[in-house]
Amino acid sequence: MTTFVLLPGAGSAPWYWHRVTPLLRDCGHDVVTPDLPYADDTAGLRAYADTVVEAMSGHDTPVLVAHSMSAFTAPLVCERVPVAQLVLLAPMIPAPGETAGQWWDNTGQPRAQRDLAVRQGRDPDAGFDVAELFLHDLDPGLARQALELGERGQSATPFAEPWPLDSWPDVPTRVVSCTDDRIFPADFLRRLTRDRLGLDPEEIPGGHTAMLSHPHELVETLLTPTASRGSPPAS
Repeated sequence: MTTFVLLPGAGSAPWYWHRVTPLLRDCGHDVVTPDLPYADDTAGLRAYADTVVEAMSGHDTPVLVAHSMSAFTAPLVCERVPVAQLVLLAPMIPAPGETAGQWWDNTGQPRAQRDLAVRQGRDPDAGFDVAELFLHDLDPGLARQALELGERGQSATPFAEPWPLDSWPDVPTRVVSCTDDRIFPADFLRRLTRDRLGLDPEEIPGGHTAMLSHPHELVETLLTPTASRGSPPAS
């Protein structure tokens, strides 16, 4: 049996993993879904890591799965407690000293998002729309639930905090990219993963919240006994 610790992305809740959790448990695995203090203005990255470490108590060397901005938190956890493997899903892969606020322009994400919108015939100048960017591949009922049950206010505090590690932790790492991700397009994330971790991402179908739209494909990937180890992110 493996314990999977599933971290939600910025401003979201453990509910986002509710379609993945039963599939893993049906396969005989344990699941932990920490509720990170995203709305707390006093909480930064280390407080997020504290929450995860506390939730992991009693679970030996789990697989840590981090969605999106949780890629800033998960490596801090790996520095504190044993982790068998780190899986980054549609991640914001950090560099030493970089804030989550700087990450967007540093990586070229805005241009990548705009270019994809142009290629797909969507308005590249449209304002930010959670449903359009994050939930576009969900059926309407599930998208409504995501907005009602899974969304919460996100504090700006961790976005202003430099990522505190000098290098990537010494733990087997995998990156999973979503082929229909509108905010982190697949070609963008492939380049970022190669540049910062020295490895190629694995791909599954779905948008940025593929844990909701394609839980079976994600679980199949998580249970595939393939691990990669990249080089540390560039400083």
